[in-house]
Amino acid sequence: MLLSWTSAQVRAAEEPLLAAGVPLMARASSALAGAVLRVVRERGTAVPGARVVLLVGPGNNGGDALHAGAVLRRRGVDVHGLALVPHVHDEGRAALLAAGGRLTHVDDAGVPAAAATAARADVLIDGVLGLGARPGGLTGVAALLITALRALPGSPVVVAVDTPSGIGVDDGTAAGVVLPADLTVTFGGAKPGLLLPPAAGLTRAVQVVDIGLELPERPAVARLEPADAAAVWPVPAPDAHKYTRGVLGVVAGARRYPGAAVLATTAAVLAGAGMVRYLGEVGDLVVARRPEVVLGAGRVQAWVFGPGVSPDDAAQRRRIEHAFEGVRLRGEPAVVDAGALELLPAHVPAHVVLTPHAGELARLLTVRGERVTREQVEAEPLRWARVAHDVTGATVLLKGPVTVVVGVHQATYAQADAPAWLATAGAGDVLAGLLGAVLAARADDVLADPTLTPALAAAAALVHGHAAHVANPGGPVAARSVARALPEAIRALLASR
Repeated sequence: MLLSWTSAQVRAAEEPLLAAGVPLMARASSALAGAVLRVVRERGTAVPGARVVLLVGPGNNGGDALHAGAVLRRRGVDVHGLALVPHVHDEGRAALLAAGGRLTHVDDAGVPAAAATAARADVLIDGVLGLGARPGGLTGVAALLITALRALPGSPVVVAVDTPSGIGVDDGTAAGVVLPADLTVTFGGAKPGLLLPPAAGLTRAVQVVDIGLELPERPAVARLEPADAAAVWPVPAPDAHKYTRGVLGVVAGARRYPGAAVLATTAAVLAGAGMVRYLGEVGDLVVARRPEVVLGAGRVQAWVFGPGVSPDDAAQRRRIEHAFEGVRLRGEPAVVDAGALELLPAHVPAHVVLTPHAGELARLLTVRGERVTREQVEAEPLRWARVAHDVTGATVLLKGPVTVVVGVHQATYAQADAPAWLATAGAGDVLAGLLGAVLAARADDVLADPTLTPALAAAAALVHGHAAHVANPGGPVAARSVARALPEAIRALLASR
């Protein structure tokens, strides 16, 4: 599992070590230099004579970059530091100059020449801003330099120190000018902005360096890896039968949108539900494509509400409202998607999982008095997913290029497992059926432990993304193909245990 902690948590963990004289900057800069040397070798460039440019800001990240530059210079690398502020880390500056590196102070007039220098580098180390930076992007000379650099030919590999400068370190926002990184080397633990959208898309790879910090047991944001998802995934016992494996009720689809019902029930069956009951007007089509599905009401252990249900579908809306009574009275977990979101009661338990995209979340919150647009949700998905959890009580799975899950005690996951090809009609219906099957199989467990629900939702998002890769690696996928790939994706997941 990839865990992250806020800047305040990291600084608090650093304080006792710094007070005891532990050389944290030496550890960090040594690891940073090692990462840069690996990048140089991977490019096929000889280390002696390789060109590395440092972008140096005022704080400890600038100090890390300068000390790493000194290490690299002693290995024969041509190191040129560009100081983007009048005063940089004193010890780092002295170390770089003592090792034979160069340091140039850049003002507005010097931006064109500095950008040309940076463009010719093999590796560019971004040490402009650190944990204390405010969200909002780069400003001043740094913003001018990055803007000028992007307009020039040349493609140095960018290695960011701790985080790409200018992102929201704690919330993943990415407004204004930011220099995307090919690799981010982060110290002690990952920072939330490296996992959360939209900033997560601004670094291709993350390397976490252990420098001896004692961080809190509970992280700010986590990302499940396959073994983590496998640990919570339901697996039938040797004496299992269809009822112990989970019975899922699905209220989805209509004559106008029959495909949603087919996709949701198909995903639930292929994800391993013991039984799937379908309630709706297109049962004939559902059974024609999935004869395992049982039509009509009956006892269930979890629900999926809403895929393909339109506002003018009075019959389906009545079924959903009636089924919500089971959620309220019997504690049945539920997945609430698409057309059912506007039918959500004022407050629901945490084992109800909402699965909106940004536009649907904006509408849900606006109805409840939080004036927000789709664009605002996309710019600050963590903020608005947390608001949605607070005002509804539900676990919130906000779909997007990186899926954000927020549950009880602000437990937060950020999953980036899906290819961009998965942004296709019907993919959300598949996710709803998949997650419904998981909740049905572990219904008793999520009632006993509310913290399990967000973990299961994150695991479902992981499997959904992996199924898209299985369906057609590197190419376009259709939702039905993703559903059909679920058995293989789950088999591979469980093999990682």
